[in-house]
Amino acid sequence: MVSFLKKLTLRITGLLVLLVLAVSTFLSCSPQLGSAPTAAQRQSYHRTGHLEDGKFVNAQPTTVMAGSTFSAFRRMFFEHTPNQNPAAPLPMQRLDSLTITQLPADQVRVTWFGHSASLVEIGGKKVLLDPMLSVKMGPLALVTPKRYNQELAIYPEQLPAIDAVLISHDHYDHLDYQTVLKIKDKVGQFYVPLGVGAHLRAWGVAESRIHEMTWGDSVNLPGLTIVSTPTQHFSGRGLTNRNSTFWSSWVLKTSQHRLFYSGDGGYGPHFKDIGQQYGPFDLALMECGQYDRAWPQIHMQPEQSVQAALDVRARVMQPVHWGAFTEAHHAWNESVERATAAAARQHLPVATPLLGQPVVLGAPLPQQVWWRAPGLSEVQ
Repeated sequence: MVSFLKKLTLRITGLLVLLVLAVSTFLSCSPQLGSAPTAAQRQSYHRTGHLEDGKFVNAQPTTVMAGSTFSAFRRMFFEHTPNQNPAAPLPMQRLDSLTITQLPADQVRVTWFGHSASLVEIGGKKVLLDPMLSVKMGPLALVTPKRYNQELAIYPEQLPAIDAVLISHDHYDHLDYQTVLKIKDKVGQFYVPLGVGAHLRAWGVAESRIHEMTWGDSVNLPGLTIVSTPTQHFSGRGLTNRNSTFWSSWVLKTSQHRLFYSGDGGYGPHFKDIGQQYGPFDLALMECGQYDRAWPQIHMQPEQSVQAALDVRARVMQPVHWGAFTEAHHAWNESVERATAAAARQHLPVATPLLGQPVVLGAPLPQQVWWRAPGLSEVQ
């Protein structure tokens, strides 16, 4: 029996090696892979203190995956998670450029489109966060997670002119090639972590519109300041370029309002540091979903997301990084259930809008539990 298992393991390993080689060959020819920073750019990144042996690192020692790669593949292909995907399309509020009317500069509106893509209107500016606005993800749509809804609350072509795009990191579910192609000519400026500009240049974004930033860097637009702040994650779009680009959370502040976007990342002391330096925040868009016991240091459990919102001194939390794709072994709506329960225990208000439903600061928060609607969950 032991001999049989060894042979089976060797065969599976061999097949995985062949699969990796095939994928690597395909990716090397795909424009979705993007590009890499030049040698001179990589050399300049050393000044940040976040580069070791040519790779970006977190402030705290971080393990991307706990356990063996074999165990991860076994779970991926052979373990079934109940209610992992919704049984029907998620409810949403459809939008277009005509319905997104101009706000006064002293008002703030946040519109979440699913996963982490959000439009933040603040200080008279329109700021687009991690615009993954495609139905299919990445260059290998047959094996990447499928979007729950085949229609979107808004399509890239329908977006109004955008003052700034902020990217948290270069993973396919946050930096989408097809979306960038469709919006690049209507975007004023792209603000991205170090190295991510190489992808944008390869996709035809003008150099003058690309601004690479590291933690602590800030830029002042008329009426709005944007600050790159820490997070605990990793990067890479291919099989050989892990951590060749950096990752970031973001602060948006005016003389009247402050917003925080966590990007992706594990829980750590950086949240309290951000809260002390830049808080309190009127609203924090917090990663809440796609967590797994195999990567506890690079994604937060829902209760940690709530604690992180408290750490940054958020008055209201809005869960993001859910409601679009299944990328981990938990029910599709488990994260929002656990987060809202944890927030209630901590007396932290939570906004839970439909996809495409605006959240307006100063107005009543959307707090309906729409993810429990009949027909959305599997019949057990």
